[in-house]
Amino acid sequence: MARPPRKALRATAAGVLSASLIAGGVLGAAPAAQAATSDVRYVDIAGDGGTVLKANVVTPAGADGTRRYPLVVLPTSWGFPQVQYLAQAKKLAESGYVVLSYNVRGFWQSGGEIDVAGPHDVADASKVVDWALAHTPADPRHIGMAGVSYGAGISLLAAAHDPRVRAVAALSGWGDLIDSIYSGRTQHLQAAAVLDTAGTVTGRQSAESRAVFSAFYSSDLSKEQDILAWGKKRSPTTYVDQLNRNGAAVMLAGGWGDTIFPPNQSAALYEKLTGPKRLELRPGDHGTAELTGLFGLPNDVWTDTRRWLDRYLKGTASGIDTEQPVQLKSRSTHAYEGYPDWKSVNADRGKIALAGTTTIHTNVDSGADGGIVFLSSILDQIARLPPVASIPLLPRAWAAVWQSEKYATAQQVRGTATLHTTVTPTKESGTLVAYLYDVGPLGLGKLVSHAPYTFHGRTPGKPFGVGLELYSTAYDVPAGHRLALVVDTVDPLYIEHNPSGARLTFSSPPNDPSYVSVPLREQ
Repeated sequence: MARPPRKALRATAAGVLSASLIAGGVLGAAPAAQAATSDVRYVDIAGDGGTVLKANVVTPAGADGTRRYPLVVLPTSWGFPQVQYLAQAKKLAESGYVVLSYNVRGFWQSGGEIDVAGPHDVADASKVVDWALAHTPADPRHIGMAGVSYGAGISLLAAAHDPRVRAVAALSGWGDLIDSIYSGRTQHLQAAAVLDTAGTVTGRQSAESRAVFSAFYSSDLSKEQDILAWGKKRSPTTYVDQLNRNGAAVMLAGGWGDTIFPPNQSAALYEKLTGPKRLELRPGDHGTAELTGLFGLPNDVWTDTRRWLDRYLKGTASGIDTEQPVQLKSRSTHAYEGYPDWKSVNADRGKIALAGTTTIHTNVDSGADGGIVFLSSILDQIARLPPVASIPLLPRAWAAVWQSEKYATAQQVRGTATLHTTVTPTKESGTLVAYLYDVGPLGLGKLVSHAPYTFHGRTPGKPFGVGLELYSTAYDVPAGHRLALVVDTVDPLYIEHNPSGARLTFSSPPNDPSYVSVPLREQ
């Protein structure tokens, strides 16, 4: 299998580090979880095609078969063993649920090969439900699914294909797989390296998944349509009509700094849902907001998950349906804010004009970067320390910089900033990365958001328009600060497609001015 090209060592090292953190977290959590759930029953379940899935079942104390209980199915995350959810399974069982957690195919002791949330994984979920109804006191009228990351995606896909699933809590999942790791037509290198490394260490990749990773790393445009089709088949947004028709109540939760599944695609899926729904976004990276809950510690995400299941499986008045359905936690204040819908989050906007003509050289990292997968967003989550750059010191040969005026009052950035500009390349392909910074009096910029953009097949010397959504966020800009838009062409998070010696010119034609539109309101 082809391995990552440029910056491979750094990205793969990040993947190994993240896989080690995952394994360390699981091994550290397992003894406590097992001690707290000594009555857990470990079982083998025949999945699709007879593949053996390792699972555990936790039932309410005193369950004797005379009554039925709501069922919650928990597929494991990518690279995690079946003990992952034991602490939460115990809490759910204590509150009156039958809980079945299973190791998805291809990982750890379960059989088969990794299907990457494909048809076999979807069929497995239904087989697990079948088994639970036949071998536990589960109520066939009240079935829910929940999970983190891979388990979240499989839960959403299962709910779209199996109408028995009445409620879903998808934590750090995805709505659109391609828009997650290939947004802006740019390969998210470090994110893919994390998944690839964890899958190689803890599971057995199928020939199909190996081929997809290989084509992804190699930037083989002849395989692009195959990758897009592969990802579409594994994206809940593809089946949103089925999901709506089945009527499952869907809660989506994620992190502002999720470097594997950025928040935009979850918000887009949320807007397409027509049934009972809820969207929660918090500071942190992929799965980090839910992590303490896996140790059985107090955790907002898992508390709301139980409230969601209580309301839509048990029918109890948990109060969650009386709250604003969009709940955002600010990266700056860590306070929650409620909104009636995602559109309301983005309602107030301000524009920063990108005037003049600026030409930059490619192939050199200017120092403006999106950070390091997991590490940067965890620092932002825990210590409110996002990636930083000295805006005055950024070399203008490799970075285009525009700044707003100083804001007299504090400003709130809530939602999705968008870049609109005109680019003239000297080569037919290229990559640019746009960064939005909060710039203080000394010129130090704190990263508010960013996003990559790649183009192919353009005519050298001919301008074309670029429209780019930056990753959604909730960030407060202090009074006296500015916002700055920086564009360069190299970021270790991504594979870049700039031929040697290429240049990009950014202009603002009178009939089509360039700007960045920011969801901005006075605090």
